[in-house]
Amino acid sequence: MDSGDYRNRMRPRLTPAIADVRRAVRASLEPLAPVRRTGPDTADRGPERRTADGAPQGGGPLVLVALSGGPDSLALAAAAAFEAPRAGVRAGAIVVDHGLQPGSAEVAERAAAQAAALGLDPVLVRRVEVGTAGGPEGAAREARYGAFEAAIDETRAAAVLLGHTLDDQAETVLLGLARGSGAGSLRGMAAASGRYRRPLLGVRRATTAAACADQDLLPWTDPQNADPAFARVRVRERVLPVLEAELGPGVAEALARTAEQLREDAAALDAMTEEVAEDLAEHADAGIALPVDALAANPPALRHRLIRLAVAAEFGAHLTRERTLEVARLVTDWHGQGPIDLPGATARRSGGRILFTADTVGAASRSGGPSAAGDGRREGAASATAAD
Repeated sequence: MDSGDYRNRMRPRLTPAIADVRRAVRASLEPLAPVRRTGPDTADRGPERRTADGAPQGGGPLVLVALSGGPDSLALAAAAAFEAPRAGVRAGAIVVDHGLQPGSAEVAERAAAQAAALGLDPVLVRRVEVGTAGGPEGAAREARYGAFEAAIDETRAAAVLLGHTLDDQAETVLLGLARGSGAGSLRGMAAASGRYRRPLLGVRRATTAAACADQDLLPWTDPQNADPAFARVRVRERVLPVLEAELGPGVAEALARTAEQLREDAAALDAMTEEVAEDLAEHADAGIALPVDALAANPPALRHRLIRLAVAAEFGAHLTRERTLEVARLVTDWHGQGPIDLPGATARRSGGRILFTADTVGAASRSGGPSAAGDGRREGAASATAAD
């Protein structure tokens, strides 16, 4: 599509694909719609002043579409351009150029032109420097979200809309399952998390592609989305098609439903853990303590969460399942074992409590010198945490 104003062209015929994407975006924007008074004791969401074609006038909260130019984000941008004014919300776009491929600047500028043609305003283009920490995908994600956060601060946007689809959710669940990451990964991506929203988590990738075609939008095809060097691409191109062929259609939808159910369960358990932790946790010198009897009385799922929460809240570290179970054995299989080295902390049993204290000295000093086995355990724990 050229840079001519999309709004002044003949409106595309409303097809099922366009309707599905718009409906999903409408539902995601509804909580952001401004509240207006309709009476002394009542309020309603939505715009009050409207233009001749029924769209609202004036301002309202701003949302930014994270636009790569691919079919998912482009369909999202078109739907946001249509639905946002009708919800009393302003819609803009943020285009991030990672600079990782030849011609990336031209791709970013083309996406920005498409956003402007759709009527999105403002349209921000940001070039980022991608580091190496966390691998190529992790480093790119870190740089991308850094740009999003800066754009939110700059524009005071209420939210950033991300183009993840139901297929992305299914791939995330399968990858988490393969890593054995537990409910934290199997619950997938949240439809709303802080200032980020994913309106299309219930929409298939084929639907976004159809919505683009139905509106004469020309998406960009990222060659990395077909590169089998990436695990997610192998899941998309090989694993899911085999599952669909062998088990029948609907595997992706089933995985997405599983993620939603696990997210509900995990949210309930997390809330319960925080409530219990408030009653059990005791401040200790350079750390925190949990009573052994109370930990033993709770089921494993809650016990393990309490251990992880204590370490995360006090020391900002995330424990692997292996390390969590090692600490839990201080409760359930106590036979006088010594302190356990954790990332940035130490756990030990003392006086009927599990003490978590800052590791200011280090295991090497406590043991009189480093050992090959000890160094290997610490390196393995760090690697596992990074992978999770």
